[in-house]
Amino acid sequence: MTHVFHRNPKQQLDFAVRGEGIRLYDQNNKGYIDASGGAAVSCLGHGHPDVIRAIKTQLDAVAYAHSSFFTTQVTEDLADFLAQRAPGDLDHVYFVSGGSEAVEAALKLARQYFVEIGQDTRRHFIARRQSYHGNTLGALAIGGNAWRRAPFLPLLVPAHHVAPCYPYRDQLAGETEEQYAERLAQELESKIQELGPENVAAFVAETVVGATAGALAPVKTYLQRIRQVCDRYGVLLILDEVMSGMGRTGHLFACAEDGIAPDILTIAKGLGAGYQPIGAMIASSKVYNAILAGSGFFQHGHTYMGHATASAAALAVQQVIERDHLLDNVLARGEQLRSELRDVFANHPNVGDVRGRGLFVGVEFVQDKASKATLDPSLKTHAKLKKQAMQNGLMMYPMGGTIDGVHGDHVLLAPPFICTPDDISEIVNTFAATVNQILPA
Repeated sequence: MTHVFHRNPKQQLDFAVRGEGIRLYDQNNKGYIDASGGAAVSCLGHGHPDVIRAIKTQLDAVAYAHSSFFTTQVTEDLADFLAQRAPGDLDHVYFVSGGSEAVEAALKLARQYFVEIGQDTRRHFIARRQSYHGNTLGALAIGGNAWRRAPFLPLLVPAHHVAPCYPYRDQLAGETEEQYAERLAQELESKIQELGPENVAAFVAETVVGATAGALAPVKTYLQRIRQVCDRYGVLLILDEVMSGMGRTGHLFACAEDGIAPDILTIAKGLGAGYQPIGAMIASSKVYNAILAGSGFFQHGHTYMGHATASAAALAVQQVIERDHLLDNVLARGEQLRSELRDVFANHPNVGDVRGRGLFVGVEFVQDKASKATLDPSLKTHAKLKKQAMQNGLMMYPMGGTIDGVHGDHVLLAPPFICTPDDISEIVNTFAATVNQILPA
């Protein structure tokens, strides 16, 4: 009997005993290709010597110093690295221990910003259905993942939700991408007007939707139109790049591909690549300066914010990505991954859509391609796929409730940035074999 309180106490887990490159090995020395980076975390794979060396060096100096007493050079250096590369005027970095903490910090900063500038009626947050922003109560409240929210609804502060940008299912026949983007922007504008612009603090969205809907990338002009609507009403734009950021889409910041910058941005998973727990909120000069010119104190904090060892790991990760030009590889291998998946599943009746950006790819399953009808939710096809994949030595990230929290099945693939062309082909072949075992064509 284990005394660890695992998230699924009924599931018996094997032990991960070592990691090398894109593979993890269990206690029986069975290898698994980490084709999902865990939860889109392990972007450099496992056991990277440069990152391990940086962690050891930092431990020999100072492992941790509480941020109310000291800063550390490595934390300052990491903030400089990110601020110099972030889009727009995102130039002040607040370090935390993970994605949910980053989103909580962003929500509180948005609220405090308006208090500081004398607009304290702004309290409403608008997000999107089929979004996920974290499991803490504030992040869960704005998220649109019905299944995760349901048990805790009495505890969640009210939030408001509009439609996701989901072209595979929601873009109308004959509707251009620009027209679809305009329709969605008008929905947000209507919601702001309904609530009263003077009462709305921020719109929150994942730049590319991750776990809940499976790598949903926005259509052209969508985020630009959203940015315009937010600016028209003085509403802050918060982009959640906890999963899609830090190179996962082939750009260090995913929103750079869309040509916009938010007022506040959150990152985590790929920031430290799993070598240490770390996340961050990055604030624009406008937001930061309002705090500085007002109370001069952000009413928020965590014990491990700005953790020196975590900062050392993250800085080493980002330096390796830049030094080795891995974002170029992400773009090339991402194109290969989507192309090979589309080829291998071209005639499979249950594979409806292959989508994503960079090495952030979703595969949505259907009852049949023509109608796009979903598989019976009671079959839990996504769970069966995961179980079979593990037997085949492949790690992937499945989810059910793709459409509304109940209906729909998809798999998220987010392999490490270090993958070779042969690695991608092996992932596709193993994944295809897995799908055909559970859903024979």
